[in-house]
This record gives sequence, structure tokens and C-alpha cells, in this order.
Amino acid sequence: MGNRIVPAALLALLVIFHAQLWMGRGSIPKVREMQQRLSDQTVKNAKAQLGNDQLSAEVRDLKEGLEIIEEKARSELGMVKPNEIFVQINK
Repeated sequence: MGNRIVPAALLALLVIFHAQLWMGRGSIPKVREMQQRLSDQTVKNAKAQLGNDQLSAEVRDLKEGLEIIEEKARSELGMVKPNEIFVQINK
């Protein structure tokens, strides 16, 4: 009788640990899901960082020079200088 208790207990522990590996909090499927979510978030962060860098460069240009202001006025507002002809080509 005593010879069977130790292997049965070890087998029970093995089953419990195996169940934790596949269905528990730190299971393999959950780890894969979290890795996928992490990679998705990393891509989103990279896109957001690129947008932030572009906005930062635009703000810096607006603070430092008048050329960007002139470019914005021409492209977004359609403003022209005196004695200048505005031509717009629609595609």
C-alpha cells in the first residue's frame, strides 16, 4: 500500500502542473496571446511616435521660420502674393 502512495501523489502533481501549463493563468495560450498583443501595441506605438515626431518637427518649423507659414497659407488657405497668378490642377 505504501509503495503506491508516492507514485500516485507524484502522478497527481504531474497532472496538476500539466493542467496549469495549458489552462492556468500563465498558460502557453495566454502567453502567446499576450505576446501578440504586445507586438500589436508596439506597432501602434511606433506609428504614434512617427506622428508625434512629424508634429514636433512642424511645430519647430513654425517657431523658427516663416517659410513653413507661407507654405501652409498657400497650400491650405489658397493665399497668393500680390501680382501672382494662382493655378490649381485637379486630378
